[in-house]
Amino acid sequence: MRLAWREALLAFRRAPVLSLLSITTIAFSLFAFGLFGLVALNIRTALRQVEDRVEIRAFVVDGTSAEATSAALGDIGAFPEVQSVQLVSQEKALERARRELGEFSDVFESGILPGYRDPKTVQAVADRMKTYDFIEDVRFGEEWVQKLYRIRNIATLAGMLLGLAFAAVAVIIIGSTIRMAVLARAREIAVMRLVGATDAFIRSPFLIEGAMKGTLGGLLALLLTWTANETIGRFVFRAEFFDARMAVLGVIAGALIGLMGSAVSVGRHLRDV
Repeated sequence: MRLAWREALLAFRRAPVLSLLSITTIAFSLFAFGLFGLVALNIRTALRQVEDRVEIRAFVVDGTSAEATSAALGDIGAFPEVQSVQLVSQEKALERARRELGEFSDVFESGILPGYRDPKTVQAVADRMKTYDFIEDVRFGEEWVQKLYRIRNIATLAGMLLGLAFAAVAVIIIGSTIRMAVLARAREIAVMRLVGATDAFIRSPFLIEGAMKGTLGGLLALLLTWTANETIGRFVFRAEFFDARMAVLGVIAGALIGLMGSAVSVGRHLRDV
């Protein structure tokens, strides 16, 4: 293993221009992937902020006793899907109506916990609230919740498909750059084969080299993505950036993609030798 690491490091010294080209190519392919990830992250954050506004409003019959409303508040607040429940008096509802042109007789407003904001669950909570005799109507913007849930599902699916496409392109590009390094050492590989070197022994320096190039390319791509995010934040709008965990995972992903691309290229060459 020590010999493999030495050979991988020597590869950078033997062909510095090719190594720099490989790292740059990897960085820009991962940079494109990082920009897409940044867009997906901010779309997800925006959708989460919109989802936080999902709530159910129940309207009670005039003249309902305070004891009945208080008991209902306790019962509804105990629902596992409910995050909070609030009593809105007619005076408060009127004041809000003057500001927002909303309804005039709100009594209950219950926010829904994250993870329970899909249309089916929200409808189930609304149906349970309708079982109280003194509740006249229950509203939660059914059409709006369904559209929001549909948009979230479409964004998630599109993100997964485009993310896999970008990852596949990155693997192809990295594989091509490693292939160039393999072809440059084709004679050396043939000699190693003649003296009895195993495929694992021949393959290991290239795998390490691919992982190193992927890591360096991932770090450079992270820097480019951060620079782009800061530029957009300064001149357009402030966007959310990856947290430390996501940044580390991105660099690790670069190393894994480099490893995969190298494995594919070396394996193909060894089959041809």
